[in-house]
Amino acid sequence: MSPRQDRSEIADSPLLRRRTVLAAGAALPVLAAATPAAATAVVVEPSNVQQTILGFGGMNHTVWISDLTAAQRETAFGNGTGQLGFTVLRIPVHEDRNNWSREVATARRASELGAKVIASPWNPPASMTESFSGGKRLKYGSYGAYAQHLNDFTAFMANNGVPLYGISVQNEPDYAQQWTAWTATEIVKFLRENAGSLSARVIAPESFQYRKAMSDPILNDATALANVDIIGTHLYGTSFADLPYPLFQQKGGGKELWMTEVYYPNSTDSADLWPQALDVGEHVHRALVDGRFQTYVWWYIRRSYGPMREDGQISKRGACMAHFAKWVRPGYQRITATANPQPNVYLSAFKSGARIVVVAINKNTSAADLAFTLRDTGSATAQTWLTNASANLAPSTGITIANGAFNAQLPARSIRTFVVN
Repeated sequence: MSPRQDRSEIADSPLLRRRTVLAAGAALPVLAAATPAAATAVVVEPSNVQQTILGFGGMNHTVWISDLTAAQRETAFGNGTGQLGFTVLRIPVHEDRNNWSREVATARRASELGAKVIASPWNPPASMTESFSGGKRLKYGSYGAYAQHLNDFTAFMANNGVPLYGISVQNEPDYAQQWTAWTATEIVKFLRENAGSLSARVIAPESFQYRKAMSDPILNDATALANVDIIGTHLYGTSFADLPYPLFQQKGGGKELWMTEVYYPNSTDSADLWPQALDVGEHVHRALVDGRFQTYVWWYIRRSYGPMREDGQISKRGACMAHFAKWVRPGYQRITATANPQPNVYLSAFKSGARIVVVAINKNTSAADLAFTLRDTGSATAQTWLTNASANLAPSTGITIANGAFNAQLPARSIRTFVVN
């Protein structure tokens, strides 16, 4: 992602290129159960495991906008009432080393709260770059020095209490009007010859639009692939039809698949518009189910269009993300479930041991009645939380499950999380 001019500060992405919170804790009334004849069948299969989830989170960039406050760090990376439950923080690798210390406070606290911290560079130091017909690129003779620059950042963060989980070769090399451009061939060359010396997990190529022409060459080059740990991408303007990636499923064994940046559907609307915020819930669902991503990482954590409002409170978009982040924790596995039981109804399921989490989204103007069957499950209880026009992450009365079956209703234009114990 990039800085966008919002006139008051350098803040958001360029050229607009990609497009009130009820206090949590007040119990909702029991939601009416549907009659079996009216309910649509949903089957959840805990034995059919898809991918392991590694986390949800967002970006902090203290040069372009102000740092999160101490309280906002708790809201972002804590998992109590009124908190987002984020477990991934993305930070920049500033080309100017004098700015590295600016990222430490939030990154350290996020790490203390259990989050994975990853880093992405927008530019190498100016001495390593040159102009060419396509803009700015890393000098071919500076690849080794650039690898050392990335290692120096990793060591700096470690010495300040932040063990980096991974580091990227380049943020959006294929959308580089305002930063350093790389071709797929150049990324493969760096991965083959230099990435093996990097001291954190290597992330590439971080295309702005999940362009497979940027990542296919990595997957098709055994040496380059051996030196990358995470295939990372952004999803700006990516159609849902382009989310599946058969070549990664074929050749990416042992590698992680991360969605490392997006805002959706735009940066112009308030994050509190309802039901528009439900688009975020669907987008997370699509990324996990259609794209089989292991992470979902937003752009700025605190922004008018982001998961946290400028006043530090969770937005409606943030609540939709939190329906996943708070209960689908790192290490949970996505399992097969009826993903689209009715038009405009989206459902995903996850497990950890005997616990099953179901996140269900209803974008319709009327309620959706669902009849759940949880395979290989006997008697159990389920806790549920709901976000709709008047509630954010509000708990409702528990559900009793008999022989793996229960009926539940999704209110109109709502997102509901079920946690089955």
